[in-house]
Amino acid sequence: MTYQSPYTIRYGSEKMRALWSETAKRRAWRRVWVAVAEAQATADLISSEQIDEIKTHALDIDLKRAIEIEAEIDHDLMAELKTFAEQCPLGGRVLHWGLTSADVQDNADIVRQKAALAILLGTLRDLLLQFAHQIEATADLVTMGYTHLQPAEPTTLGYRLGGYAQDLLAHFDTLARLRLHLRGKGIRGAVGTAAPFVDMLTDSQITPEMLEATVMDALDIEAYPITNQTYPRLQDYTLLCQLAGLAASLHKFAFDLRLMQSPGFRTAAEPFGDRQVGSSAMPFKRNPVKAEKICSLARQVAAGVSVAWQNSASNLLERTLDDSASRRSLIPEAFLACDEMLHTAVEIVSGLEVDEIGIEAQLATFGPFAALERVLTTLVRAGADRQEMHERLRVHSMTAWETVQKDKPNPLADRLASDTMLLKYLQPARIRNLLDASSYVGTAPQRARELAARIRERMKPG
Repeated sequence: MTYQSPYTIRYGSEKMRALWSETAKRRAWRRVWVAVAEAQATADLISSEQIDEIKTHALDIDLKRAIEIEAEIDHDLMAELKTFAEQCPLGGRVLHWGLTSADVQDNADIVRQKAALAILLGTLRDLLLQFAHQIEATADLVTMGYTHLQPAEPTTLGYRLGGYAQDLLAHFDTLARLRLHLRGKGIRGAVGTAAPFVDMLTDSQITPEMLEATVMDALDIEAYPITNQTYPRLQDYTLLCQLAGLAASLHKFAFDLRLMQSPGFRTAAEPFGDRQVGSSAMPFKRNPVKAEKICSLARQVAAGVSVAWQNSASNLLERTLDDSASRRSLIPEAFLACDEMLHTAVEIVSGLEVDEIGIEAQLATFGPFAALERVLTTLVRAGADRQEMHERLRVHSMTAWETVQKDKPNPLADRLASDTMLLKYLQPARIRNLLDASSYVGTAPQRARELAARIRERMKPG
């Protein structure tokens, strides 16, 4: 009897949900506390008995107890710290020594962000390989191309799919680089000066820099050279921009597919289950709900960029807390939305239904118009006046277009093949051959196959 987010049970894979769960968050916090305690132990600041006890209870998350404490003190991290300390009578006395909350939270956030990016990259790899398969299968399948949502010239379905895959391949490389370069706060206390650790290590051979390096190595992340209470929130903005970029490309594919599935285009459709319900009121409908879901979630990710910008631009002096509440949902839900979009795109592309009858019908109706440029070029090469021929072709095409708009067969080929001015330069059969748009796709099939091969090479393990 309480609100649950759609991401709790509906959107996102179990793996991604688990990563952003309350338990996983607290385990990440405890991982930082353990790493700091182990580093302090190497400086003889913590006894072996204390560190052993701390490590023994590192995974013993007790949400019920932590929530009880938080209700009293109104601080979630401190509540988890007290819960951890209660479990460690010896080690609990030194937990969080020298730290501020952001030392724990921010480094733990980066650990989880890197893990989340690894999940996305794995699914994006699967999607790219599915695209490669479909691109190869449809590299030669000629279909009408559209500009301004109007019939233009022919392309191939594989070449069109290659456009989406090319963008996604770029995102794969960008997100992989981002994952390598995400950095944490380090271990530096309330305003980032590491002053507590300078005092703590006064009589030690270990410097604050050495202590921090040991902690960050244990967490497998790097720290910014300069931080205040938090790592720079500009990094969150960069992260959200990259996730929004991925969302934009998935939106483009999904939106195009919604058009291709519509009766006016009839090119391809998302898969539809045998028992799937398309509409509660109209049983015949096959609504593109998977593609529509991608478009909807993509908008949310894009909207998060503005919030991340505000969090970065308004994080005043050494830190203000007005970023905290929004970050609790902003970053996890951006990852969960992208995760859901990628898995849905894998379903769509792997089960893509190609409407070859619809494609042939589109070509028969609009293909001759698209081939007029080729007819004009051939006429001029045969000695005709380019301007005069252009005008005759324009008049014929406008008349034929009016006929097509009345759902009648396209008369363009018959009109051109009987025009005596054109027949001075070309035979009727030649004109009809030139109007066959199915061969007017240039280098599209070759380029589509080359992209598919590049994807397969790039996606090889290792």
